[in-house]
Amino acid sequence: MGTHNRLLKLGERFYLELIAIDPAASTPGRPRWFGLDSLEPSNRPRLIHWVACSEDIGGDAAASSEAQGDILPMQRGDYRWRITVPPDGHLPGDGLVPTLIQWDVPFHPAGRLPDAGCRLMKLEGFHPQPARIKAALATLGLASRLDVHQSAAAEPAQLVAYLRTPRGMVELD
Repeated sequence: MGTHNRLLKLGERFYLELIAIDPAASTPGRPRWFGLDSLEPSNRPRLIHWVACSEDIGGDAAASSEAQGDILPMQRGDYRWRITVPPDGHLPGDGLVPTLIQWDVPFHPAGRLPDAGCRLMKLEGFHPQPARIKAALATLGLASRLDVHQSAAAEPAQLVAYLRTPRGMVELD
């Protein structure tokens, strides 16, 4: 996808992944995942999306009320996975409905990351149509993973993560 990343362990099966366009990489033959092609250079780094693990990515993608896109096989090193990527690269549910990933290896990336003492405490979302987002999360069995609240109609969707770190609580938005 022409990106590079850094990972931070947030628990046994949770991690934060910072993803950016890699200027040294070849441009992919399709729009990049996570809406990266539509970000303006003036945009500040921010939390724009989340990914949820699936045991049946085909069934879950088909059941989702928000279009998940194509299921693409990926590999990096000894990691192999399948991930949903909309053909135009958009974020499902304006970033509040997760992309789906199914790991095709017997280990999870978080298990191989160093422990920096950071933990994900809560994910929270704000959307002008929270009922739509809650319904989509329910179809995926993820309603308890994201607290969704009403935002002003003119406000864009927002995702917020609350992390416990060695230096105290941190809010990422």
